[in-house]
Amino acid sequence: MPEPRPMREPRVVRLDEPERVSFGPLSHYQTLIGDEEGSTPFRIGIQTAQPGYVTPVHSHPYLEVLHILDGTAEAWLDGEEDRAVVLHKGDTIALPPNTPHAFRVVGDQVLRLLGTHASPHRIVIRKDGPDA
Repeated sequence: MPEPRPMREPRVVRLDEPERVSFGPLSHYQTLIGDEEGSTPFRIGIQTAQPGYVTPVHSHPYLEVLHILDGTAEAWLDGEEDRAVVLHKGDTIALPPNTPHAFRVVGDQVLRLLGTHASPHRIVIRKDGPDA
């Protein structure tokens, strides 16, 4: 991994600029702040998910904060789907490090969420499948 180069100048990112990374046919992710060089102490991105999208159970070795911009989601911890919390536009959930979790889009509206990863690199550890 390259040596981190700290960000030296203010940066403006317009939502139509970042590359869209597919999370399957129903969702994509766009990194707003952060890069492969780890030039910031965190990563921020927007995930856009269509109705019917469900994440696989996964965790991160750092704090993750999700803020709902549009739509509705249900989020739960692994093994506790019956205790899912419903998140509406304006709601925020903070997930501790190494906490397996998942979420799904609820209803017929597109879900857009702002995700903050308390790490210069986005690390996803999937319960049932390859890490991403």
